[in-house]
Amino acid sequence: MPWLKNLIKISKTISNQSSSYNKSITPLASPLLTQFLQFTKQYSTNHHVVGLEATKSDQKPRIVVLGSGWAGCRLMKDIDTNIYDVVCVSPRNHMVFTPLLASTCVGTLEFRSVAEPIGRIQPAVSTQPTSYFFLANCNAIDFDNHMIQCQTVTEGVETLEPWNFNVSYDKLVIASGAHALTFGIKGVNEHATFLREVHHAQEIRRKLLLNLMLSDVPGVSEEEKRRLLHCVVVGGGPTGVEFSGELSDFILKDVHQRYAHVKDYIHVTLIEANEILSSFDDRLRVYATKQLTKSGVRLVRGLVQDVQPEKIILSDGTNVPYGLLVWSTGVGPSPFVNSLDIPKAKGRIGIDEWLRVPSVQDVYSIGDCSGFLESTGRQVLPALAQVAERQGKYLASLLNKVGKEGGGHANCAQNINLGDPFVYKHLGSMATIGRYKALVDLRESKDAKGVSLAGFTSFFVWRSAYLTRVVSWRNKLYVLINWLTTLVFGRDISRI
Repeated sequence: MPWLKNLIKISKTISNQSSSYNKSITPLASPLLTQFLQFTKQYSTNHHVVGLEATKSDQKPRIVVLGSGWAGCRLMKDIDTNIYDVVCVSPRNHMVFTPLLASTCVGTLEFRSVAEPIGRIQPAVSTQPTSYFFLANCNAIDFDNHMIQCQTVTEGVETLEPWNFNVSYDKLVIASGAHALTFGIKGVNEHATFLREVHHAQEIRRKLLLNLMLSDVPGVSEEEKRRLLHCVVVGGGPTGVEFSGELSDFILKDVHQRYAHVKDYIHVTLIEANEILSSFDDRLRVYATKQLTKSGVRLVRGLVQDVQPEKIILSDGTNVPYGLLVWSTGVGPSPFVNSLDIPKAKGRIGIDEWLRVPSVQDVYSIGDCSGFLESTGRQVLPALAQVAERQGKYLASLLNKVGKEGGGHANCAQNINLGDPFVYKHLGSMATIGRYKALVDLRESKDAKGVSLAGFTSFFVWRSAYLTRVVSWRNKLYVLINWLTTLVFGRDISRI
């Protein structure tokens, strides 16, 4: 059978290509893969195969997870695959350890240190015959028929056109995350770079290196050098502050040594509408402001009104030329979440105390895309990694309990006692500000009392905490080696 021969060939090709994962995070398609996928699409059309059909009573129930972020990956890691088949649908085939993403932009860490393949987090999607990972987006959900409608992701592969398929579910977990907020400002999506994915960090690193090289070319004017080497960060939250700190360290330690001809032209500006790190203790915010200013970061309070290819315009009319613009002003609901016809909580998917979507059967939502409904009497939790991870861990335990009691299949869990509801306790906030200094705020809320630290001790706590949270021992080793190498030899952004 031709489809079986193609399957054998492509399996060998993928096996040979797997060793090159660390060289590129983005999935690549070989000519053989292209041929196979086109054949599969044609074969599916001719034989009316539309995807994964509903499970039968003598089969394991199927749990479908939308997303591969903190929430979805923690759930997949803890779910009992002896009870459930697991299907993950996501436009990326790895989880990103976002707290360390800023460090990859300037060579403190390499990209493979912050990316963990889904197949390592939950091996069942690679090894079990009825569990899968699909590189696709979910475009719609048929709640009545327990089915999702998906479209494959084929960006960057010109010979492949995306096609649609359906996946039936017994339990659905929506963990699709959120999108970067642009507040409708013209030009942001076209000219700014976000810092939420590995390819964003790669793009920032590429632009930074390119601008350093171009500014050294004979004939480039003084004004153009200053523009090319002006790095502007919009947003004074943890991501913006951490990236500014990493960038200032890179300038002070590496640019001055390796790019001596242009060292006096490069500088960083951080633009924030209000106070930087607004959720942190006032004393820590003052400390962060002093340290960032001391390391050369210029802090500007203002609102961005327009983003143009080479400059941004503030609300007071000030023009700010830039060579690199990084946008980190928070997150909001994605178009997919907005399209769902279910109750919302401040734009997010409304959930109850057990993380269920109460208006439909067998649907749960966790992470940045979800929020407690007003009827629960709880506040919508912040879009933090620790919230998402805690929800993923809780929901995996709850679903395992439901499955063991015979409620895994669709419409079979109505009479099962779910146990204690989800309770979130904030463990504190951390942020690095460069120069081997960080902030650690251990208060449960902004108005509560508690321990807050700043300086080198906090920096040690920050790195130690994140090192223990990296998913696998493989990545822990990568991070540790990268940090030690950077400490001894400095950063190197010449390898993209």
